[in-house]
Formats: sequence, structure tokens, C-alpha cells
Amino acid sequence: MKKYTSLFLSLVYLTMSCSGSKSVTMNNTSKTPFVWEGANVYFLLTDRFYNGDPSNDINFNRTKTPGKLRGFEGGDIIGITKKIESGYFEKLGINAIWLTPIVEQIHDGVDEGTGLSYGFHGYWAKDWTALDPNFGTKEDLANLVKKAHERGIRIVLDGVINHTGPVTPEDPVWPSDWVRTGVVCDYKSFENTTMCTLVDNLPDVRTESNQEVALPPFLAEKWKKEGRYEKEIASLDEFFKRTGYPRTPKYYIIKWLTDYILEFGIDGYRGDTVKHTDEKVWADFKKECDYAFETWKKHHPLEVLDQNPFYTIAEVYGYGISGGQDYDFGDRKVNYFQNGFNSMINFEFKWNVAQNDYEGLFSKYSNALNNDLKGYSVLNYMSSHDDGQPFDANRTKSIETANKLLLSPGMSQVYYGDESARSLVIEGTQGDATLRSNMNWEDIQNNSETQKTLLHWQKLGQFRRNHPAVGAGIHKLINPYPYTFSRTFTKGSFTDKVVMGVDLPKGRKELPVGDVFPNGTKLKDTYSNQEVEVVDGKVVIDNDFDIVLLELI
Repeated sequence: MKKYTSLFLSLVYLTMSCSGSKSVTMNNTSKTPFVWEGANVYFLLTDRFYNGDPSNDINFNRTKTPGKLRGFEGGDIIGITKKIESGYFEKLGINAIWLTPIVEQIHDGVDEGTGLSYGFHGYWAKDWTALDPNFGTKEDLANLVKKAHERGIRIVLDGVINHTGPVTPEDPVWPSDWVRTGVVCDYKSFENTTMCTLVDNLPDVRTESNQEVALPPFLAEKWKKEGRYEKEIASLDEFFKRTGYPRTPKYYIIKWLTDYILEFGIDGYRGDTVKHTDEKVWADFKKECDYAFETWKKHHPLEVLDQNPFYTIAEVYGYGISGGQDYDFGDRKVNYFQNGFNSMINFEFKWNVAQNDYEGLFSKYSNALNNDLKGYSVLNYMSSHDDGQPFDANRTKSIETANKLLLSPGMSQVYYGDESARSLVIEGTQGDATLRSNMNWEDIQNNSETQKTLLHWQKLGQFRRNHPAVGAGIHKLINPYPYTFSRTFTKGSFTDKVVMGVDLPKGRKELPVGDVFPNGTKLKDTYSNQEVEVVDGKVVIDNDFDIVLLELI
């Protein structure tokens, strides 16, 4: 077994002080590859996570009184960076962070029937080429990427191509050859999902258009006032000359989004409202993402983390893993995996969790990902920013949530506060605002129950991060009771094998390890930090935990 030992990550030790959760992380020194298909992704609303710079809290005279949790709350890029530097994400076993969009938002607010809202969420773009000062500066973004990469954490930005921000007295509508403002989508057909506005007053970009368009006058004037008009025009000219693309709306936006790859070396994009455009938009987007990423790596050879390609994740609202590679519009099926995406958000996961036991869940996902979806992945989640039916709305099942999310095959999405039981029911809010409260740092600091919950998420998260087999490997049942299973993963000369058990009896337990580890193998249960040896095909562990995570020492 020595040939495998050097390939595994150093063990992560977690300890609790009498006053709460304090964790100590041993640095990883081995060559375990990062595997996107099993990544542990942390999804956060930039504005709601942590306020690192209060001086940027108010911009563009955004001083109207918004509905509850519908205005800017102060979270910013600097705040995220500070939490990266503190080791928060490393202790949680996170190896990719997905941020809500950080481009400049409309300056005014609108009332969609839930109280005045500003663009705190980032999905109301006014200028794709600039960052919103409420979120920070491009220097802040460069530093965030640098600090994340130093810790082996990838950065995923959120890309919106489908729509601009709403129209307000301060935010004019884009020209009619850029956007449509007419029929609202009824979702009854492909056309009535793609060539329509998502809601009233959310102009829909004419992504299907082949008509060349001029830069919107308001945007040209804005750039002139900011002293960067010539630079931006020269950059656009170079892009269209290199690619040969016509100057249609989609290609302007694709250019603006991929500039963030060229300039900062971000690692991935999550595509927003993907099913509301023709799929060819995203195939072209991925092509330009790949070009930008390779160009960035050539210019920054010492900053390249590995040879993983640029990664894209699709939000096709309503897609589930049971659909395989297709999404069904009713009158047409579309394969987004073959049109620019490596992974798709899996809206089915929380229902599968509720309807299946562990083995039913794990075997379903392993079978799908290693057959119909082989070479791709899905991003599983239990709660999110716009899903009003989270698995555990009242936060009474945080341990089960962690077990099923973090031990399932596929990619895991930890929505900010899942790990700390941040409340998803906020009195006085309307609509999705209840899902978007400020991160509960005070509970993490002072609440012992929150600290215990966080510690459990940290242990499972670190095990997942340290072992690609957990999310990207092949699942195999070893024993139904006590419930024990293995995951194995091979990539080139790298092999990863783990054995896990959940819902185990507390106290003394005998766990078979199947044919994964031969007799005499020294193992460690990373959950309890106990060393064991395989004897007669099993290990014996005696502790008060009901979970075991076995890895080679």
C-alpha cells in the first residue's frame, strides 16, 4: 500500500475547545489533484457575506428606503478576501467559491411588488465592463483571486447574458436593437422561454439577433465621463477583429464577461438564466472563455494552479439529474452539456434527498454520473438564493443536510450559512429576500450549538476536499447495516479510495471494508481522529459518533 500513501492529503485535525469550535488545519503537501467533478463549492451573495470595507456601503445616491433585506447591506469583495485569509473556507473544506455578479448595477431601485429593491444581488447589470463600487474595485478582485489561489481555492464568477437591469429614471432602457421589453415569458415552449422577458421591466437581450448594433449611447457617454472610452473601443475593435464575430448584442456581452478571465485569471463561470437564450450563445461563450483562460495562463505561467480547463456551470432552472443530458422545453429538448457547459445545477437533488435513504440517493447519483453523464457533473444543493422551497427551511436538520450533500456523488454547493444554520425564515421579508439574510457571524462566534454544527460541516467538507473519490468516484455498497460504502477514483496514475459509514450505532461498531483495503492496512477515521487496522476484512471503532470516514494513513 506504500505506493498509494504519498498520493493522499495530510490528515486534517479538528479539535473543539470548551468554549466552542476551534479548528487547526494541517497543511496539505501531497499531489492530490483538484477535480471539478467532485468540487466543494461555496455559493455566497457578495453583498450579504461580510462587510470588509464600510466606506463603500453607499454609492450612486442609493439612499431610498428599501423593503426589508432588499437594499445593499455592505458585504463586499474585501470581506470575502478577509475570510479567505482567516482560513474560514479552508477549514470548511471549500475548494471553489462562487460569487453573485459583481458588475456595475443599475443606480436606482425598483419595486417589483415586494418593496423597493436595489441591485444588491448583482443580477441587474448596467455596465458589464465595470465593478459596482458597492462590491469593490478591480484591485480588490485581483487580490481576492490571488489570495484564493494561494490556498488552492478556485473563483467562479456569475455571468448574465440574458438581460440588463430594470429601467428607472436614472437607468435608461437599452436601444431597441439590443433588447426587447414586450411579452413576458410563459414557459410553454422554447420560443416563449427564450424570446421574451423574464418579468415586467427586465429588458431581454436579443441574444438570437444577427443584426449588428452600435454601442448604446448612454454607455459611450458614461465611458467618456470616466475617461476610458478610447481604451474600451480599442479593446472591442481588437476582439471583433480577432474573432470575426458580428457586432451583435451577445458578442459584446461575451467579450465583456471573458475580459474578467483575461485580466484576473478566474477559474469558472456560472451561467445565469441559461435556458432563456438559444443554446448556441453558450457554446460561443465557452469557446471564448477557453481562449481567454489559455491566454491568461500563457501570460501568467507562475500563477497557473494546474492544467484543468476553464469550468462552466449552467443554471437551467428546473433541470434535474433524472433528465440526463437533456432539458425538455415541451416542444424541444436541448443538451446544454454539448453547448458549452461542464456541469448543471441540479434542482432535483433536495427532492431526491427527501425521497431516498442514503443508499438509494448515493447509488442513483453514482450510476447517473458514471454512465449517461460521464465526463460531466451536476451541482447539488439543499438551499439557494432563489429556491423558495429549501430542504430544511427551519434549520432543524443541519447534520442530515451536511451528510447527504457533502457525501453524495457530484459537486456540492454549500449556500452561505448552510454550515451555520443561518435562518431562512426572516420576519418582515417578502419573496426571496428571506433566503438572503446577512451571514450569521455572531452565532459562529458565540453560539455553542452553531459551533457544533459548523464543526460537523468542517469535518465532512475537509474529507470531501481531500478525497476526489467522495464526489467524483464510483460508489459501491459494502454493507446495508451498519451502513458502509466505498468510493474509488482513478485519474492517470492517481488512485483514491475511501470507506465511509453513516447512521452507525454509537459506541463499539464493527465495519466491513469490503475489498477496498486488505488485512493489515492501517487506516484513520478522520471524523474521530482514531487509527485502526483492518483485521478479518473489517475495522473496530469505539466512540460516541455515528459516522466514520476512513482513509489511508
